[in-house]
Amino acid sequence: MANVADTKLYDILGVPPGASENELKKAYRKLAKEYHPDKNPNAGDKFKEISFAYEVLSNPEKRELYDRYGEQGLREGSGGGGGMDDIFSHIFGGGLFGFMGNQSRSRNGRRRGEDMMHPLKVSLEDLYNGKTTKLQLSKNVLCSACSGQGGKSGAVQKCSACRGRGVRIMIRQLAPGMVQQMQSVCSDCNGEGEVINEKDRCKKCEGKKVIKEVKILEVHVDKGMKHGQRITFTGEADQAPGVEPGDIVLLLQEKEHEVISFRFIHFFSPFSPGKVIEPGCVRVVRGEGMPQYRNPFEKGDLYIKFDVQFPENNWINPDKLSELEDLLPSRPEVPNVIGETEEFASTYEE
Repeated sequence: MANVADTKLYDILGVPPGASENELKKAYRKLAKEYHPDKNPNAGDKFKEISFAYEVLSNPEKRELYDRYGEQGLREGSGGGGGMDDIFSHIFGGGLFGFMGNQSRSRNGRRRGEDMMHPLKVSLEDLYNGKTTKLQLSKNVLCSACSGQGGKSGAVQKCSACRGRGVRIMIRQLAPGMVQQMQSVCSDCNGEGEVINEKDRCKKCEGKKVIKEVKILEVHVDKGMKHGQRITFTGEADQAPGVEPGDIVLLLQEKEHEVISFRFIHFFSPFSPGKVIEPGCVRVVRGEGMPQYRNPFEKGDLYIKFDVQFPENNWINPDKLSELEDLLPSRPEVPNVIGETEEFASTYEE
């Protein structure tokens, strides 16, 4: 038997987790005939379960997700398995939309809204010295005029056309034992699942329940923070009725530094007298690197890679050349090959 995280969909079709494609198809056709709405009008929910289970298990990618991660992996990996909220709710005992995007359930059981991610550009100096800045964002907040209801008390009604789901699901038979399930946004409520009489709608939010508001956040970039690190403002994301707001998350992005210049002080210089600096060599200055996050008095090491710039021709007065030669190491002896070159040249002319 295959090692799977959940067997509920296999149980619906009455097959083992290691069932082949032919076994799945055979089981589905048998059950579809038995519970088809034309033959068994009271078995509509059962028929939807069977169709959904076969749709998932007959798709290699969806089946692999379900086998490895179960119902949660199927929801997150497929964006809700075609948007079949009623099927997910009926089979797995929970609403679909609580698993979409970055949403989840909070500790008190309320549906949690999506987090809002924003990049924050910072310089190397900001990460070294720390910085406090202000960031202006626009987000949704509950309308204060109607307390997020969208209209007068009692004016909001569940859409009867979609039963408050916001979508309509239609099942069309293509052939005996083969059906097609289609979904479309409910036109009566525009996918909101609720309807409000136009005369009873809130004048401030026009029935949308939320309005746009500018939020100014004070952001503290601490010493030693790094590129890619996140700063989180809990519960500051978009508001919505019956939903616990998500977080605003700022992603630090270090800007490219044009040039880093500094002067070494003699008491921590890593260079001993007479030490030759070669092109491309690396030296380490202990304890003079970036400060540690949440422990700024401790610093890492500073690594320096040298790019040596040599002087141009005739950069020194000829009178000083002899003095410079005395300071430099003795010249190595170079063998005299002029005579050999002349001999080779004369030979070549012949």
